[in-house]
Amino acid sequence: MPTVVLMDVSLSMTRPVSLDGSEEFQRKNLAVHGLNMLFEHMASNYRLEFTALMAFSSLWELLVPFTRDYNALQEALSSLEDYDKTCVEAALQGVSNVVQQEWGSACPCQVVLVTDGSLGIGKGSLRHSFQTLKQRGDDKKFPLPFPFPTKLFIMCIANAEELQMSDAMDNLEELLRLSGGDGQIFTMDGPLCMKSVQSLFGRLIDHAYSPFHAVLHCGNLSSDVQVFPRPEPVVVDEEVEPMARTVNTDLEIVGFIEIADISSPPVISRHLVLPIAVNKEVDEIGTGATDELEEEPSASQMAGKSPNFCVLLHGSLKVEGMVALVQLGPEWYGMLYSQADSKKKSNLMMSLFEPGSEPLPWLGKISYLGPISEAAENPYGEDDNKSPFPVQPQVKRSYAQNVTVWIKASGLQTDVQKILRNARKLPDKTQTFYKELNRLRKAALAFGFWELLKGVADLLERECTLLPDSAHPDAAFQLSHAAQQLKLASTGDSQYAAFDQNIAPMHTDFSS
Repeated sequence: MPTVVLMDVSLSMTRPVSLDGSEEFQRKNLAVHGLNMLFEHMASNYRLEFTALMAFSSLWELLVPFTRDYNALQEALSSLEDYDKTCVEAALQGVSNVVQQEWGSACPCQVVLVTDGSLGIGKGSLRHSFQTLKQRGDDKKFPLPFPFPTKLFIMCIANAEELQMSDAMDNLEELLRLSGGDGQIFTMDGPLCMKSVQSLFGRLIDHAYSPFHAVLHCGNLSSDVQVFPRPEPVVVDEEVEPMARTVNTDLEIVGFIEIADISSPPVISRHLVLPIAVNKEVDEIGTGATDELEEEPSASQMAGKSPNFCVLLHGSLKVEGMVALVQLGPEWYGMLYSQADSKKKSNLMMSLFEPGSEPLPWLGKISYLGPISEAAENPYGEDDNKSPFPVQPQVKRSYAQNVTVWIKASGLQTDVQKILRNARKLPDKTQTFYKELNRLRKAALAFGFWELLKGVADLLERECTLLPDSAHPDAAFQLSHAAQQLKLASTGDSQYAAFDQNIAPMHTDFSS
């Protein structure tokens, strides 16, 4: 999940902060100190995170495009210049442009807005933006919510008491609400000093950038791993109340399955799995770390130096063309697999399925799967010429029934024309005519489409008047009878509009 750091460099950030027994600092210096702390943490624990640095006042500027070089980000912080008034709206529009240009609108992104809480003055201020929110055309819409999934973290180089003396806190809360509410406002505790700013950014790190360490188990083998990015809690809509499910720190591999059997399943998120070892280089084995990182040693070289189950697993899945099913928590599963970044590099990835005992219907319940050796006969056949999947459901699914569905107008038109074609061939096509008529009647009743029944009845009456003199007299009787029954059904009267009731052909006898 890429991060955009949006640094306020307006004049209000140059306000002095008096520290006892030391030189005078500006609020900007405190912000830079906090950001350096964040970048140092990410360089150690989130080395694969892409981060961009932007500065803003009345205009915005991209100081460092998305990179994994945290030295470049820290160097840019050390050379920040001071500009004029604050204009948050323009800065947010800049964030939207930069992220969409680099990642599109589908990639989730975290935005860290560092400011002193000053809203700006006059036109372009946050107050002015909110006051004119409902008076804008489509070409001048407020940039929030962003067109991509976002978490907005507002880092205030001010304490809560200072912000509440004006309407600054209310406006920042409104900004967070407009972004989707998936974020947080952080304020400084106590006096403005280095210790307070360290605590401020420490809370951000704990909330959004703490690494997720877990232990991957497979039988008697295990390995310490880091899952990147950190898996987010998943809210499951239960009948009583929504419940947040979190990934366990003990990940248990429950079995292996061929890639062809699992295909491309629906997943809620994808994560990189990195082995943790004393030797730093082990982190980079087969992880697909980018070109900006140093060249990784091969898996076989590292396995000789320091045996690691995660490396063994990755190599095995890659060679055998299989995936490992892993249990994330009670009735919650995912899969581990090898994904190639290029010809030389590949990653050990973990995808999370929707919580539940049957996340992939074609596999059935995960708990019902077992080793091939325990089956009475090989489910794949002696020559691997068959597959036990998909598992056939015990109950026939509703979508497998012969149900009439009209997605487009052309489908409905085709069904009506089929009835009219059979109507012109009465009495020879009597059975087919009533079969198609009853199929359309049932669908119209199911959808509450009463107007369709009356419209088809009018068409049948018209066809009756257009019958040639040579037509069989039974045709006119059947068309009149069918039109009358459809009109009665169109009234919605339960006596004539019963769903399981069919229109039967009118009994006639022209043999004499």
